[in-house]
Formats: sequence, C-alpha cells, structure tokens
Amino acid sequence: MAARTGSEVGATASRLRDSVPSGSVPPGASPPVKIGPYILGRTLGVGSFGKVKEGYHELCGQKVAVKILNRSKVHMMDMTPKVRREIMILRLLNHKHLIKLYEVIECPSDIFVVTEYISGGELFDFIVERGRLPEADARRFFQQLIGGVEYCHRHMIIHRDLKPENLLLDENLNIKIADLGLANISRDGEFLRTSCGSPNYAAPEVISGKPYAGPEVDIWSCGVILFALLCGSLPFDDESIAALFRRIKSGQYQMPSYLSPGARDLISKMLVVDPLARITIEQIRKHPWFTENLPRYLSLPPPIGCAQVRSINLDVLRECVRRTGFPEEKIVWSMKHGKRNAYTVAYELINDSMNRMDDSMLQPVDIRSLFSFPGIGVGSRETHVSEIISSADPSSGISTNLPVPSNISSAQNSSAFGLLDELDEDDIMPCFSCGPTPRHLQLGIVNSYLSASEIMMELYRALSVLQWSWKSPSLYQIRAITSSHDSAFSATKQVRLVLQLYRTTNRFVVDIMLIEGDLFSFILACHMVICELRIH
Repeated sequence: MAARTGSEVGATASRLRDSVPSGSVPPGASPPVKIGPYILGRTLGVGSFGKVKEGYHELCGQKVAVKILNRSKVHMMDMTPKVRREIMILRLLNHKHLIKLYEVIECPSDIFVVTEYISGGELFDFIVERGRLPEADARRFFQQLIGGVEYCHRHMIIHRDLKPENLLLDENLNIKIADLGLANISRDGEFLRTSCGSPNYAAPEVISGKPYAGPEVDIWSCGVILFALLCGSLPFDDESIAALFRRIKSGQYQMPSYLSPGARDLISKMLVVDPLARITIEQIRKHPWFTENLPRYLSLPPPIGCAQVRSINLDVLRECVRRTGFPEEKIVWSMKHGKRNAYTVAYELINDSMNRMDDSMLQPVDIRSLFSFPGIGVGSRETHVSEIISSADPSSGISTNLPVPSNISSAQNSSAFGLLDELDEDDIMPCFSCGPTPRHLQLGIVNSYLSASEIMMELYRALSVLQWSWKSPSLYQIRAITSSHDSAFSATKQVRLVLQLYRTTNRFVVDIMLIEGDLFSFILACHMVICELRIH
C-alpha cells in the first residue's frame, strides 16, 4: 500500500502519456494515459469529485481499479477529511471481504487511489435481479459480510454506511465491503454522534441523533441487509422520510411467514431498537442459523493486525520475478521489512491473482469443534489469573465492588479508542508486529467471568511485560507511557495514555484514552496492549 508523490510519477497525467511507446498506439487514436506503472482504460464510474477507471499494471498484467480524485473539487466540496479518512482506513485493513488498497499515487492536480478490481457489480443489483434468495445463498453472503464487519470492529473501525450498494461481488460472487468514506475509528472517551449512512439501513439511535458507541449501528445495518437478502425487500420503507423514521424508531416491521425459525430469530435479535439489547457479533457467530455450513476460513474470529504478517509464498515470488524482472532479493527484503514500494505492490497484485480460495477453505466446518483448544480454554485462563492474584500484594486494596462512574452513561456498551483528526503521511505504518496471536478482546469489552480486581491485575501484568512506565492514581485507573526502548516508539513517538475500567449493566469495559502522542503510534500502542492481554 505504497504512496507516491508527483515528483515520482510526473506532475500530470498528460506528461505521463509520453512514456507509452508510440508504435503501440493505432494511427489517429489517442495514446493511453499511464499513471506510474498503471495504464488506464475505460471509465467504470463517475462520482461528484472524480472518476473510477479500469487500470492494468504494465509489468504484472493485473487489472485494478483506479479512483481519480481531483484535488480542487475535493477541497471545494469540503470533502478532504472524508477522502483522508477512507485512504487511512483502507491502509489499515487487509481482509478477504474488504476492498484492498494497493497504493496511492499523488500528483499536484489529482490523487490516484489504486484498489483491487471487482467485476461482479453491486449486491443491490444482484438482489433486484434475483429477488429474494434461498436461505443457503443468503446465509453465505451474510457470513462473508459478518466476517468483514467483525474484522473492521476488531481494528476499531466502524463502517456506518453498510448497505447492498456498498457491497460488491467478485467473479466468484464473494462479497467485498466498499466505500469506507463514512467509516470512522471509535473515538476515546465519547460516543459518535454523526448521523451517517442511508436512512433505510440506519439504526434508530443514529437517525435520532443520539450518541452511539459504533459497533451496534453496523449490527443493525447488517440485520436490514439480511432481511433484504431473504425477502427481496426492506423491513423499513416508506415514501415519507418522517414516516420511515417513525417506523425505524419504533422497530415496526413485518416478518414474512416463509422465513425459517432460525432466520426469524436472528433477524429479530439484530433489529432491536435498544442498542444495549441488540445482539453482538460474538453472539451472531454462535447463532445456529449463522454457523450452518460455515466456511472454514470464517470459522474463527479474524486476528488483530499483529497476526497478519505472512511468510513469502515462493510460487508467487518466482512468478513476480518472471513477470516484472525485479531482483528476487529486493522483493524479499521489501516484504520482510514491511516496506510499501513497487516491489511489494507487484508481489501483492500477483499474489491476489494466484491465491484463489481452495476447496478446503470453502468447506463447512463443525462449529462445535472450535471451542476446545488446549491452553486457551476457560479453565486455563482462570488458573493463570488466580496465580497472578495470589502473588499480588494483598495490601493493594483493590476491591471487586466496582462502582459505575457518574460521568459514564449506563447505556455505554462499547469501548472507544481515541483518534486525532489530522493524518500525516509519515504516520502511515505497515502491518503491526506484536508477537503471538492475540487473545479475544473486542473493542475494549471485557466479556468474561473475571472480577474487577482480576482484570486490573491482568492489565498490570500486560504493561509490565511491555516494559511501559505506569502509575495508578486510583483503584481502577492506570496512567501509562510507552517504553522509549521499544523499537516501535522513538523518543518523539512515545504515547501517554489512560486505561480506565468501567462497569456497565452486565460487563466490564476497559476504556483507553489518548493523552499525548500521534495517531498511529497510539493505535499501535492499543494493539500491543490488546495482543498482550490474556482475557477472552
């Protein structure tokens, strides 16, 4: 996911036309436009401030989509934050069911966002053409949607505009979640308030202008999409916006009689007006209707960023060398050092073209077999925590009776992580590397049978392992500073943060708040804490 500047690719697209050999252009025809290594083709779509064109990597031969954003139009329409946010989020994420960003090429007049090419059109058109789908087909789409949304949520990204128009289909009819322009990273210490998305798919708390934590609004939208897949229509629809809003706020919709009991049960738990009572993704994953014929690659929750580091595929490497002529050692060095340049982009393009899901990945899996792994069961966790508690200083005074802080609403059901509004190119970082596969901790939610004191002791243990400096001004608050000796944080990139334990109605919430530091160093620090915690 490299970023290039105008000095690297030329000031404008017209200057780059000269790099195309004249002999390859038929007489009387305009030479193709070339942006960096990409030759632009037909227009795929036109937006309010740019176009999306088909592109071809001249060395790899791989087809891509190139979104051309005119800088002056973006600035004039005050859309700079939206564009910046979408590019930042695309850089952070890498999942089979999310649109993949390859690189960003910048010129003085335009920004070229190069993403994977999706040929199957929108899920919306698919539903319009086919009508209501058989439950097996609807379930397959829904499983892929939940897999992508869960991945976003585990990386603290809330989409906020999920609808069939933003779900693209590839040549194998696999879902790709697109249009992350309205997405946001959960901000720490406060709820999101912006009314985003399309009214028909928006949750009651969104259209009411109420604060919301984030994940629960995506759950509602997924419920509406599931209804559309199974019924060929929307649960909430009215020509009058006022009447539509009344229906959504009251949760008034009719469930068709032809739906199976399992589908009816799942939809009814997703389209719940009270966000606190709404089903969570973790609960959706365990629902019998969802787990039926669940593909193997979706059978476990997606890893957090630190588990995404992959080994180099030798077949892909050889093909990359053959197609591009790039030196093998430069490709290997760039991949191993997390660089984002021409070598890694070429490797990723070829890898994506070769790496199709094999039959074993698409086979259903018995979900019951996924809850008995040695070393990470409930018993082993309790044993570990009890050892920590028994070795703790009994004079610490930590009590298991945790009050609900007066400044936190009892409606809070999700932790949020802070984010600065500004995005600097130097802050863009590759995949995080934080050691072993992380344990489950969803957006700061501590969803376990542990007591408050046990959770605090686990936080102390994690910070000690990370060798961060910390102090505890109160029983349930920790102020921490990342280690200057850690290679991930330079002296100028150290992060100061506060970890606060709260209690809501039926769970504990660990809220992480940024005090001092830059955007991506803070996100990295959050990932490191999550990876180290041994709380499921």
